[in-house]
Amino acid sequence: MTVSIRTYEPADETQVIALWQDAGLTRPWNDPHKDIARARAVWPDLLLVAEEHQEVVGSVMAGYDGHRGWLYYLATAGHRRGEGIGRALVAEAEALLEALGCPKVMLMVRADNDAVLEYYDALGYQRETTRVTGRRLIPD
Repeated sequence: MTVSIRTYEPADETQVIALWQDAGLTRPWNDPHKDIARARAVWPDLLLVAEEHQEVVGSVMAGYDGHRGWLYYLATAGHRRGEGIGRALVAEAEALLEALGCPKVMLMVRADNDAVLEYYDALGYQRETTRVTGRRLIPD
């Protein structure tokens, strides 16, 4: 793998959002521009990109609330899947969270997304039995 992993920069926005859209991660009720701005307002160094020759080929967004760390928007460019880019991004995000004193990292996967669940199984993540509930406070 010849990519480098670094902190997101504002100039990456177009490529990162295109990557998320291509990977099917965006939803109409979550504005990706606002998601980036909100995440960077709290933890500006926890949005990471994998880059090669000025092309963003992967991303992951992490967060830490003082109790648990969370991973969001893990994506690898379709033509680069299987090269270990996603695995490297997760490892870097985990290292950053651990350095902050984060004891456990969590993520949400849609229940019917078996391929992604199996991907995280292979990374050592364990499926939890909790349910996630949510309520929108600010509409996008």
